[in-house]
Amino acid sequence: MNHSPPPPLDNQLCYAIYSAGIAIQRTYKPWLDALGLTYPQYLVLNLLWAEDGQLVGRLAERLALESSTLTPLLQRLEAAGLVNRTRDPGNARQVIVALTDAGRAMQQKAGCLGAALLDASGQSPDALNALNDRVRALRNDIYSAIGGWGAGASVPQVDEKP
Repeated sequence: MNHSPPPPLDNQLCYAIYSAGIAIQRTYKPWLDALGLTYPQYLVLNLLWAEDGQLVGRLAERLALESSTLTPLLQRLEAAGLVNRTRDPGNARQVIVALTDAGRAMQQKAGCLGAALLDASGQSPDALNALNDRVRALRNDIYSAIGGWGAGASVPQVDEKP
C-alpha cells in the first residue's frame, strides 16, 4: 500500500470533475427552479424525451443509480403530473415510466440548457463538445476497467451531446 500523502485537492482530476459538475448544476439551477425541477428530475425527463416508456431499471442504469434511489424521484415527478408509473403487463415486478402530456410539454419549456453553459463557461460549442467526448471516454474507460456501472454490468453507451 502507498503511504505517501495525497496531492492537494485542486491537483486531483476527480475533484476537478466533481466540482465542475457542481458548477454546471448551479448554472442550470435558475432555469430548473423556474420549471419546478431538480437536476436529477431533469435528467430523468431528458431520458424520457429521447425514449418514452422506459423501465425504472433502464433509467437507473442510464443514470448510474440504484432503482431504489430513483423511486422517490419518480414519485415526485408523478405527483407533479409529469410522468405515470405502471406495472409492466409482461412482468409485474417491473415498472414502466412514461411521460404525461404535461411531461412532454415540459420539453419545450425546458429548451436546451446548453446555452446557459455556453454563456457561463465562455467556451465555444466545439470546445465543450470535445471536452464532453474526452470526459465520456474517460468515464467509459474507467467503468470498463472496474466491470461496468454495477456488479457484472456492461458500460451503457450514452453518446448524446450536452
